[in-house]
Amino acid sequence: MNKTLLCALLLSFAGHAAAQQAEQADFPDHLRGDIGPGVFRLERNILGKSDVTQVLPYAYFDYGRFFARLDTFGIKTVKIGAGYLELAARVNFDHMDAERGLNRRSNSVPLGIGTMQETRFGAFFLNAFYDVNKSHGTLLEAVYAAQFDLGRASFYPQIGIERRSSSYNDYFYGVTGAESSASGFREYHAGASTTPTLGLTIEMPVAENWVANVTFRRKWLGNGIANSPIVNHSTENMGLVAINYHFK
Repeated sequence: MNKTLLCALLLSFAGHAAAQQAEQADFPDHLRGDIGPGVFRLERNILGKSDVTQVLPYAYFDYGRFFARLDTFGIKTVKIGAGYLELAARVNFDHMDAERGLNRRSNSVPLGIGTMQETRFGAFFLNAFYDVNKSHGTLLEAVYAAQFDLGRASFYPQIGIERRSSSYNDYFYGVTGAESSASGFREYHAGASTTPTLGLTIEMPVAENWVANVTFRRKWLGNGIANSPIVNHSTENMGLVAINYHFK
C-alpha cells in the first residue's frame, strides 16, 4: 500500500476516533449532573402578595442531547462555537388568579432557541423565547457565569440581562380600561423592559456523590414592569437550597 495512502487512512481513523470521543463527552449515554429536592423561596411581586416557599425538584444535568438547567430544558442540535444550538423551553410560574377586579393571567409558555458557550473564561448562556400561550411576547436573555473554588466549595457568580417585549409585559402587568373601572387601579399599558440580574451559587460536597447547593438571585425590574400599579416594588429575589445526588 502506498505510504501516502496509509498515512491518510491512519489520520482519518484518528480523526474519526477523536470525533467519537468528543461526541461521547458532549452527549453522555448516561445521566450526568445533579438531581434532588430543593426548597425555593419565590417572590410574589404583584397585588401585595407575600413570598412563598415551595419544595420543588432541582435538576441540572445532561443525558444524551437532552439537558435540564433548573427552569430551562431542551435538546442540543448542531455544533456552534464552543457549544450547540439548542431548542429550549422555560418553565415559569407567573400566573395570577382573577381577583380585585383584575382578569386571570395564565402561565407563560416560552419556547425558543439558545446556546451555552463553555469557554476558558466562563460560560455564556444566550436564549430567545416566544410565549406561545396568552401574551405572544418575546423574552431575550444573556447570562455570564464564572467559577472559582475556595477550599471544598465552588462559587458560581452570575451576571445577566433580560429583555421582555411590550406584549409580554402588558399581558402580565398591564391594566385595561375595564379592569381599571372594576379594580380602582389606574389604567396602564406596559412597555418593553430591560432587567439586569445578579446571582451567586455556592456548591459544597456533603457526602459521597451528594452536594449541597445554595443560590440567590436578584432582578432589578425594568420600567415597563416596575411602573405597573399592580407591582409591589422594583426588585425581585429568588432563593434556593437543595441537596442533590451527583451523577458522574
